[in-house]
Order: sequence, then C-alpha cells, then structure tokens
Amino acid sequence: MTEMSSRSPATEMGDQYSVQYDRLDDEPLSVAVAEAVATFRNEAVTEIEPLHYSINADALERLFEPRANGLRSGGSVTFEYSDCLVTVTAGGEIHIESA
Repeated sequence: MTEMSSRSPATEMGDQYSVQYDRLDDEPLSVAVAEAVATFRNEAVTEIEPLHYSINADALERLFEPRANGLRSGGSVTFEYSDCLVTVTAGGEIHIESA
C-alpha cells in the first residue's frame, strides 16, 4: 500500500470527501482514486470493485499526466465508481460524493 504523504489533508463534508493528489508523484492516479473512494466508503480498498469496471484507468492516467510543456492546467472528468460520483481535476483534486 502507498503512503498518504503524497496528498494534502483530506476534506470531509458529510457525504462528500476531497483529497489533493500530487500529479508528479510516482503513485498512479488510479490507485489514488481507489484509495480515496475506499476511505470515503470506510472500506478496505480490496473490498471495493476494481476501478476498470467504471473507467479505463490507463486513459484516466494519460488524461492528467504531465505533458512535455508542464502540467495540464484545466479540465476534469466525472464518473460513477463503487456507488460514488468521482470527479478528478487537472489541478489534482479528487472529489467524491454519494451517487
């Protein structure tokens, strides 16, 4: 399991949860999303459905990976995953709420 040190402190607001992801970290974004959803659902990451059931994890990685001229400055993607609505932004935020 990876350490949470690569992310800023999480924000919890009732049925919403946000965490900041460091896009320059070695941890795959797909792992960060799965861990954030597991935390929101108060379950082990091994207890939730695989991310690829909801979204192409490789495409998600490519969408937000650093480019030759720097980090992507805008954009977001929202999808349903494990009974949650997940939004990932180019700014590195992973926002989760109940679907």
